[in-house]
Amino acid sequence: MSRYRPPRPRSSPYITPEGYARLNAELKTLWKETRPEVTRKVAEAAAMGDRSENAEYIYGKKQLREIDARVRFLSKRLDELTVVDRLPPDTSRVYFGAWVTLEDEDGDRRRYRLVGPDEFDRDPAYISIDGPMARALLKKQVDDEVEVGAEAGARTYWIVEIAYQPTDS
Repeated sequence: MSRYRPPRPRSSPYITPEGYARLNAELKTLWKETRPEVTRKVAEAAAMGDRSENAEYIYGKKQLREIDARVRFLSKRLDELTVVDRLPPDTSRVYFGAWVTLEDEDGDRRRYRLVGPDEFDRDPAYISIDGPMARALLKKQVDDEVEVGAEAGARTYWIVEIAYQPTDS
């Protein structure tokens, strides 16, 4: 059995200003606070002597590898991302960053925001621009019908409202 994993498909390089700030803050916290603290603990554990049976040392080194991997990923990813901080020319249609209120066949309403793939996991109302729901919503207008295929079958939604938050909020 091999450890090969196929590469992830390329995700969209777009991100909201809030998402970019969150990733940048995570990078700074890891690099300026977390990593120095773990490094200090590893140095203290190494000073205790035998490293082969020192659980604190072994765990600390593992933590450092994980932190370094995340720092590398965030550094590369932040360089690739494009911050979308302007409203689209036609705000009556659904584009990146839009808040969309949908109504399903049962009359239930839900509100979603189309965001980049690096930030959709922070809030249940955020959906990735690469996801099937977001792709079905793109360029639609109020009162348009949207059909989204799901494992349990296709679902139909109607767009009730489209809103864009001002860039300064």
